[in-house]
Amino acid sequence: MDLEAILDVMGCKTRRDIINLLTDEPRFVSEISKELEVGQKAIIEHLRAMEELGLLSSSFQKIERGRPRKYYDISQDIQIQIFIGPGAIKMNVISQEFSELHTLEGRIHMGETEVTEELQKLIEKYDDAKKHAERLLVELDAKNKNSQPEPQTNPLNKS
Repeated sequence: MDLEAILDVMGCKTRRDIINLLTDEPRFVSEISKELEVGQKAIIEHLRAMEELGLLSSSFQKIERGRPRKYYDISQDIQIQIFIGPGAIKMNVISQEFSELHTLEGRIHMGETEVTEELQKLIEKYDDAKKHAERLLVELDAKNKNSQPEPQTNPLNKS
């Protein structure tokens, strides 16, 4: 996910407020509009921008009377790290490959203790990925050594 686009979206207070509302439960446009006291057209534009970026997802749900409503929800966990210090500014988005770990971490922080087996499976998955990456690195090193030209000897220096 593009860090600049995320920061652009998060730079808008209305969008942050929308995301904050959606942390509780999925909502539809008129609920968000009423809660934030912002016009529906503006809410729709904010939702569209965040959905295009991938921060939000939407789905239609039938209601008892009337046509189905389009509900919006947070589509994925995203973690941004920003470090500002003398002589340095560093920003990055924590990659999706660790989203499972972050989800488990969140469950642990919420008091859940029955995640040991899931953590062990995740560790095995990461170990397998590490071993595979190491094999690829060895393979790449071997290819690089084979593709390098052998050192040239000077024909004038015959021993």
